[in-house]
Amino acid sequence: MLQKLLELDQELLLYFNGFHAPWLDPIMMLLTKTIFWIPLYLLLVYLIIKYKKWDTIYILLGVALSILLTDQITSGFMKPYFARLRPSQEPGLQGILHIVNNYKGGLYGFASSHAANTFGVAMFIFLVFRGRYHWMSVIFLWAALMSYTRIYLGVHYPGDVMVGAVIGLVCGWLGFLFANWLVRKFNKTKSTLPPLPH
Repeated sequence: MLQKLLELDQELLLYFNGFHAPWLDPIMMLLTKTIFWIPLYLLLVYLIIKYKKWDTIYILLGVALSILLTDQITSGFMKPYFARLRPSQEPGLQGILHIVNNYKGGLYGFASSHAANTFGVAMFIFLVFRGRYHWMSVIFLWAALMSYTRIYLGVHYPGDVMVGAVIGLVCGWLGFLFANWLVRKFNKTKSTLPPLPH
């Protein structure tokens, strides 16, 4: 069963990785870099400060916890524990896989930290602003795009990305619970944080 899943994962990788073009390569390399998205992060911080004034510190602590959890679970525990080679590091895929600028990432790839971190932030921000901005769900498209770049570049299997995304969603939820707890404990009267969904 596990072997069949691994084979399917490789087939999906080669399928999605096969959709490449010379003009797309530099774009995907740019989109996969965290530094490229700094304007988005600054915009989100601005919105938090503007509309969640009294809760800003608690929200920032909550999102920090989300990122800490996603990063430690994926990079600190899962990658060394499962020791699954990235496709870019897999000898059997050399010459088959599309690699951009010889970028291969680290040695192990399960699960994807990029996917976990971005989906964690997306879930957290969505929960924080769900009452004010109904369009905020588009932030999940950003997380999905960031995750897809990892497959395009050949540094993650689709399974790495999907598991990372699930971990991110859970950790984003936990970070929001933590922020809510802080607000209820220290800032009950002036809170602008939406209540917990039922």
